Amino acid sequence: MNIEKIQKRFIPMSETMLYILLSLREERHGYGVMQHVKELTDGRIVLGAGTIYQSLGKLETDGLISPTREIERKKFYLITNIGELILVKEAKRIQEIYHNLEVLL
Repeated sequence: MNIEKIQKRFIPMSETMLYILLSLREERHGYGVMQHVKELTDGRIVLGAGTIYQSLGKLETDGLISPTREIERKKFYLITNIGELILVKEAKRIQEIYHNLEVLL
């Protein structure tokens, strides 16, 4: 899939996907991602097993994350270069929104 199609598919990005990608800047398995997102958001976002594994599957299929290893049925993932690029583009989009809010409020 080319980068333009990936951008259209993921930007704007759901808050869930954003935090999953942020979490996968370090190698983690699904449950580790769930715990990290909960920690990052002070418990505001609690991901269920269905949500996390469906999201990981989508991100892996589209090349934003990649499996690194598997230990005792735990699959570990890391963000890919494409995933990092999409994450940075989304961060810039959010920064622009924040800037506009500061100006207008």
